[in-house]
Amino acid sequence: MKVIHWIDEHFEEVFLIFFSVIMVVAIALQVFMRHVMNSSLSWSEELARYCFIWLVYIGISYGVKKQRHIKVDVMLLLLKDKGKIILNIISNVIFLSFAIFVVVYGYDISRQLLGWGQTSPALHIPMGFVYLATPVGMALTSIRIIQQMIKQFKALLGKEEFQVKTEKEAILENKEIQDQMDSAKNKMD
Repeated sequence: MKVIHWIDEHFEEVFLIFFSVIMVVAIALQVFMRHVMNSSLSWSEELARYCFIWLVYIGISYGVKKQRHIKVDVMLLLLKDKGKIILNIISNVIFLSFAIFVVVYGYDISRQLLGWGQTSPALHIPMGFVYLATPVGMALTSIRIIQQMIKQFKALLGKEEFQVKTEKEAILENKEIQDQMDSAKNKMD
């Protein structure tokens, strides 16, 4: 049970860090090769690009999990607690519909590309794997939306507390976290 909970809490984070590290290393290596060795790598930019694509789609899921997506929250400011939850449920249903649509058609496109055997120019990896970032990321997003909706329905029934954050509240929370990190850094110095 602890393993499942850990995976639920950190799944996207592990892959976001993994793809970020690969991307930064590939770009740094390319810069080193160009400016120090006066040579160029044929594959580093392609690898960084494909890592970035995967990073973006997994990042969507992470944003949903943390409720950090940019949204217009004028209506949320006008509504009370249950109204906010209902509006969020409606927006999540629309988002979930879109995510499922993208999963279905994204998977179809990747499957076709894998069937055709198209590969990337420098790395020679199947392009279907690159295109799988879209359905995989949106499938993860669908799971996170469903998790959010379950929490919202429980809150609507009064069984669990669920806070709907406006953009301003999210920004203030991020500022508080940044201030705490700065304070910890100053203590270490």
